Amino acid sequence: MRSPLSRRGLFAAGAGLATAAAVPTLGGCSSDADPGTLVVHTQLGTTAPGSPTYLAACRLFEKEHPGLRIKNLVNGDDLAQVYETSRLARKEPDVVMVNLYDKTLAWTGVGATVDVREHLDDWGLRERVLPQALRAWTDGEGRLRAFPYFATNWPVAYNTALLERAGVDGPPRTGDALIGAARRLRAKGIAPVTVGGNDWTGQKLLAQVIQTFLSAGEAEHLYRTGDFSGSRGARRGIEYFVHLREAGVFADKAQGLTSDTMTTQFNTGRAAIQSAMSSALAKVPARIAAHTEVGGWPLAPGAAHKLPTILRTYTLIGLWISPNGRKKLDAVEKFVRFLYRDDIVSRFVTESGRDMALRTTTTSRDFPLVAAAQRLGDSVSQAVVPDVYVPPVANQPLITATSTAFTRGTSAAAVRRALEAAYRSA
Repeated sequence: MRSPLSRRGLFAAGAGLATAAAVPTLGGCSSDADPGTLVVHTQLGTTAPGSPTYLAACRLFEKEHPGLRIKNLVNGDDLAQVYETSRLARKEPDVVMVNLYDKTLAWTGVGATVDVREHLDDWGLRERVLPQALRAWTDGEGRLRAFPYFATNWPVAYNTALLERAGVDGPPRTGDALIGAARRLRAKGIAPVTVGGNDWTGQKLLAQVIQTFLSAGEAEHLYRTGDFSGSRGARRGIEYFVHLREAGVFADKAQGLTSDTMTTQFNTGRAAIQSAMSSALAKVPARIAAHTEVGGWPLAPGAAHKLPTILRTYTLIGLWISPNGRKKLDAVEKFVRFLYRDDIVSRFVTESGRDMALRTTTTSRDFPLVAAAQRLGDSVSQAVVPDVYVPPVANQPLITATSTAFTRGTSAAAVRRALEAAYRSA
């Protein structure tokens, strides 16, 4: 499916943003003409996991490279929008640290960022990157969109103390066992599976359950096309999801919950199960983590997978080079090489509990659940993360469809229609 973003479309969208609303950071979101200043647009710098480590790394970089200064411009979920606006004015930052998702999928193809494949080889960094990460960041034309950096494991966390209180003997491994556990937990006043049914966390769990009867190739095709009715496996997966929902597996009013609600419920012991990415696992309090196990999502009879499933992605954050950054390539090379160093990568693992898209033997001793997820290995199967397959214009409508899917009483046919409607504008 063709991306809706053309070169003209990207900049037209940026113009619309500039006139529709004032972007507070736009004045500072510009490339500094000083060759000794590298402007980095990043989501790290405030409360995002890894921010203290990143800022400390920037200070160390400046100490080791006299005459070079890092100027960080920090945005949250609106980073892509702000970057596109600054690129429209040709005042974009030199390096962008953001994930591969939604708007960013089209950036390299329309010239908003630079293909870094040759730089990866010229700078001798290819062997530092996990092969899976290189594949994930390479587009259909062979362009490497960015230097891979953060990855994430996304297993299911089970509070075994709450399960035991409800008379459940360990994490369920089958759908029937999950339904039985949910009934017992509810009888004790404990929410079973907490999930942000009104945001991206619910979208990912819904996608994972829908894939129950799909191979990886079939799942990739499904999320490219949105043909949920034409795929027998997708129809079965949606029916299975509805079966779980109506059996009370998900927390009450899940369609209105968010990722913050989800983590709060789990971290305070009010919910027994959550599908949690590494950054969420790193925030689980020690008193909860002490009796939490990580594993996969339970299997249904006839599932395409032989083992319970988790999600895993290598596209959480990459180091993108902008057209302005190409003018400061010597400084950019020094910055990328620095962040790729073993000692810096290890700091992100040990200090922040981050998973990396780079080779490292360091483990997260102070983040036991993150380390446990890293050790799952062949004891789980991996479902497809839909992010790089869903057309950008369908991403936000899919969040709305996700809320519909988590609403009790909604039929499987209605869920299919809602999911397919998200693709109609694509």
